Amino acid sequence: MNNIYDNENFFEKYSQMNRSVNGLSGAGEWSTLKPMLPGFTDKVVLDLGCGYGWHDRYAVDHGARQVIGVDMSEKMLKVAKDKTDSDKIKYLHDDITQIDFDDDKFDVVISSLALHYVKSFEDIVEKIHGYLKPDGIFIFSVEHPIFTAQGSEEWNYDGNGQIQDFPVDNYFYEGKRETDFLDEKVVKYHKTLTTYLDGLLTNGFQINRVVEPMPPKNMMNIPGMKDEMRRPMMLIVSATNKKII
Repeated sequence: MNNIYDNENFFEKYSQMNRSVNGLSGAGEWSTLKPMLPGFTDKVVLDLGCGYGWHDRYAVDHGARQVIGVDMSEKMLKVAKDKTDSDKIKYLHDDITQIDFDDDKFDVVISSLALHYVKSFEDIVEKIHGYLKPDGIFIFSVEHPIFTAQGSEEWNYDGNGQIQDFPVDNYFYEGKRETDFLDEKVVKYHKTLTTYLDGLLTNGFQINRVVEPMPPKNMMNIPGMKDEMRRPMMLIVSATNKKII
């Protein structure tokens, strides 16, 4: 179950990113995601692709009864465990597309910037529909389809080295994309907006919110952040499981 986040060089560079050092407050999308989160009081929560466990600890700090975080990266989970001192949180080393849980087990399922590493969105949504309780909440963030479409995730530059524009190409050709992230080749899977939204609607979910987060004002002084206003980088969706009892 090796993945890029267990690559020593990659993980070292990832650990130095603002979001890795400063946690939720260092994530550009957090100011948008935070008010979209459901109440956690006495809830059983699943975090798919939990990484360092920031959202897991946030859920417990806001009243969650139990949280399970799942990730394929041993290095990510080691950091998560080192940062966690609550017995309400359990971390599992597993593939989020393969792991199974009992039906109607969770009140909330969260996934932060993990599902663009998953080949089939529909397959994982079907699984979540099963183990999420009726009227349970599924909230996730992914890289925006405009951001993932062409594949390189890099700006086009003019002859003077200045940003010219952002390429969007092959939008309707879903599937594998290879991009350079932190000087390493990383495999992701492009999906259209239709795949994300209609995939929810045709698998028993009611969509509550669809938001394209913009950089918060207090981060605009970070180099390159103003350029993030030129194209959407992320997509956040909240949906309710309308399972028929």
